[in-house]
Amino acid sequence: MEHLTLIAVALVFLGFGLVSRKLSAAVITPPMVFVFAGFVLSAPGLGFLHVEIEQHMLKLLLEVTLILVLFSDAARIDINKLKKDHIIPQRMLLIGMPLTILVGTAVASMLPLGLTFCEAALVAAILAPTDAALGQVVVSSDKVPEPVKTGLNVESGLNDGIALPIILVFASIASAIMTNDNQAWFKFAVLQLAFGPLSGIAIGYGGAWLIRAASKRGWVSSSGEGIIALCIAGLCFIVAETLHGNGFIAAFVGGLVFGNLLKNRCHYLFEFVETEGQIFTLGTFFIFGALLLPMALVGFNIWYWIFAVFSLTIMRMLPVHLSLRGLQINLPTSLFLGWFGPRGLASILFVLLVIGDAMLPHPDIVANIVFVAVLISVFAHGLSAMPLASRYGGSKYSVPSLSEK
Repeated sequence: MEHLTLIAVALVFLGFGLVSRKLSAAVITPPMVFVFAGFVLSAPGLGFLHVEIEQHMLKLLLEVTLILVLFSDAARIDINKLKKDHIIPQRMLLIGMPLTILVGTAVASMLPLGLTFCEAALVAAILAPTDAALGQVVVSSDKVPEPVKTGLNVESGLNDGIALPIILVFASIASAIMTNDNQAWFKFAVLQLAFGPLSGIAIGYGGAWLIRAASKRGWVSSSGEGIIALCIAGLCFIVAETLHGNGFIAAFVGGLVFGNLLKNRCHYLFEFVETEGQIFTLGTFFIFGALLLPMALVGFNIWYWIFAVFSLTIMRMLPVHLSLRGLQINLPTSLFLGWFGPRGLASILFVLLVIGDAMLPHPDIVANIVFVAVLISVFAHGLSAMPLASRYGGSKYSVPSLSEK
């Protein structure tokens, strides 16, 4: 049975590879394919295989995926360019994202979801990061104006790392209330938020210096630089965790320092993430469909679905619209930016990280709400990406000057 399961999984990846170019121009996205395939292969009475993954193997896959995503996303960000040119993502990150968490917390705490206030804030924070890959057509379309594509891309790359400390704080507070051990959880949160960034800064800087020094002497090849980059990402995580800091924050900060010191020397890292790294990402969506989605469907509650829809619409679109006030941006552009904030990989990884490490009063409810939101997002944003990108990009609406009034 295990061999049949592995064969089935391999065939799914093989089939995807064979039609990957066709899918890139279709309304059916890779996450949709792998979520559906995972669900079908494992659904009782529907699938013919029973997918099982040992806990430590699942944790390892998720950790490696999250480390790669955080490090590579951060390494792509040009801080100097972000300060000068990217008004849209600046506004959405610095104003829109906090407002999203505040609005989500308020509504989640008022609805009959069965959550404590801290858990409501935690759910809102976990659902704040976006995943541009779920609407890849939008950020790669020639029809969509460049400022809009750049805004969504940069926002998606940065908000994972920005949300993570907030998520850890809310998880620590919820755990402290649950265990009545405020001092221990406060100490834990401080160590996580202190040694994580410090480890990332030190190792990211050291790794960039090593590549520079070796390159000047002609010692390192481009593929060697890629190996070093991946090792630096892993070291950021491991060293931070050894010092009782947060390894994921370290990976993000390390990638930010590493990428900005080396500028255009990270091509091999990005190529790895876009090819081999995609296996980890799609594998996560497969596991989501096979193991996590059935849990959410079994624990069905209409209020989870209502809040999930709210989180993908008003909770996201209203803060984005408010954050762009003062810029000469028309309503269709604001709505377009607000809608294309899919919830995907980061939300899955963050919720599994939290319920695995923190002592929450209602971990199943937190997980189910997030899983439902991701499920809706995978299909709603995936199916709407191509038609809306074509309609918006081909319409009379364009992005005017982004200078402030």
